[in-house]
Amino acid sequence: MFKKILKYILYLMVVTTITIFSLDCWISLKTEPYIYHNYNDIPPSSVGVVLGTSKYIKGGGINAFYKNRINGAIELYQLGKVDYLLLSGDNALMSYNEPIMMRRDLIKAGIPSSAIVLDYAGFRTLDSIIRANKVFDANNFTIVTQEFHCERALFIAQSQGIDAKCFAVPTPNNIKMIRIREMLARMSAFIDIYILNKEPKFLGPMLPIVRETDDLPKLDENITSPAQ
Repeated sequence: MFKKILKYILYLMVVTTITIFSLDCWISLKTEPYIYHNYNDIPPSSVGVVLGTSKYIKGGGINAFYKNRINGAIELYQLGKVDYLLLSGDNALMSYNEPIMMRRDLIKAGIPSSAIVLDYAGFRTLDSIIRANKVFDANNFTIVTQEFHCERALFIAQSQGIDAKCFAVPTPNNIKMIRIREMLARMSAFIDIYILNKEPKFLGPMLPIVRETDDLPKLDENITSPAQ
């Protein structure tokens, strides 16, 4: 009996591993045509969605993932590849606010506040992508993050019929464990979308970033999370 149970457990582990690897490869291939690495190659969009992450690493020092996303967003704006930057990140704690941190660094770099919009309820990639479309009325937007994260973000966008592309900023070295977590995150995203039909934690009224006429002033920032 014990041997039979063990056999089933091993079989389940093999099937699960194959499924995770297959899904990982499928998502990479499916999204590859929509990922850009060169500023000159990426078509312009009205909105750039910058996905949040912690600015600092444990033990001190700047998080290279954060730094590269901010630098990428600055370049895209300065080159006229995006007109607005939607900063989407976690705001679960009073002491931890990714959108505000990003906004401060972008303004220090010379990005006008009128071109910055904040989404405080981007708790997960799924929330950030779907809210960009359903709350901020953005479609055909440019996501800014590392390549492996681009793939999952684009997979989520495509599953919702959202026309998006991604600018892949440099990925720091030694990301073996992060890459393993990413594979599990892709499986989780697939389950959330196609099995659980999950929605963002918070939605709310539509707050379009791009106005119908250029005569209207641009938005400074939008606070839509009940956490505020």
